Amino acid sequence: MATNDTDDGLIRLQKVLAAAGLGSRRACEALIDAGRVEVDGKRVREQGLRVDPRTAVIRVDGERVPTAPDTAVYAFNKPRGVISTMSDDEGRPCVGDWVAGRTERLFHVGRLDADTEGLLILTNDGELANRLGHPRHEVAKTYVATVRGQVPPAALRELRDGVELEDGPAQVDSARILQKLPDRTLIEVVIHSGRNRIVRRMLEAVGHPVTDLVRTSIGPLALGQQRPGVVRAVTGKELRELYTAVGL
Repeated sequence: MATNDTDDGLIRLQKVLAAAGLGSRRACEALIDAGRVEVDGKRVREQGLRVDPRTAVIRVDGERVPTAPDTAVYAFNKPRGVISTMSDDEGRPCVGDWVAGRTERLFHVGRLDADTEGLLILTNDGELANRLGHPRHEVAKTYVATVRGQVPPAALRELRDGVELEDGPAQVDSARILQKLPDRTLIEVVIHSGRNRIVRRMLEAVGHPVTDLVRTSIGPLALGQQRPGVVRAVTGKELRELYTAVGL
């Protein structure tokens, strides 16, 4: 009979929760006592339950808690001029250059064209990547675009109602003006579509070509004050919200 937490790969639930950033073991025991923890769809109240953190589906207050010890998720603010690939045969700067020293086998979620700055998610979790990229899970992406000229309300309505592009109709979830300047306008656009250069093409279609474009968020994960070229680990509540957003 196993006498150690890890003899058979099973670890006490409160220890798994603490390792995932939910607080001290005593605080995690309180979460269990309060009936706020579910394991594989069943509410847990007893202390000492042992689980496999690599396979158990654990939720606290309905929010998924990723517990696999080797899971890696990073937020990267891709600078302008960087190619959205993990390597490049032509020697151009690419996403892989920023994580070349990491031991995990990472791949990026989604793409940004070379001229677009902003958030990319890097992970070694294939299921998370698939769900973030699949239209069925409707993960919204937010962009801030600088466009030429003054944008009238009619152009925003057209974006929301849908515009016809060469590869079919497209529409945004929302569009709003952030700032008006004499010769340009800053617009925030939220969209689910991942089609190539979709934001640039839609804004050009309504008569306002993009001069600068930044993706500021993917689902619940936002750049905030993260500067271009910075890679940071996604942990704690941010990571839990990301997994929950795609139904994991």
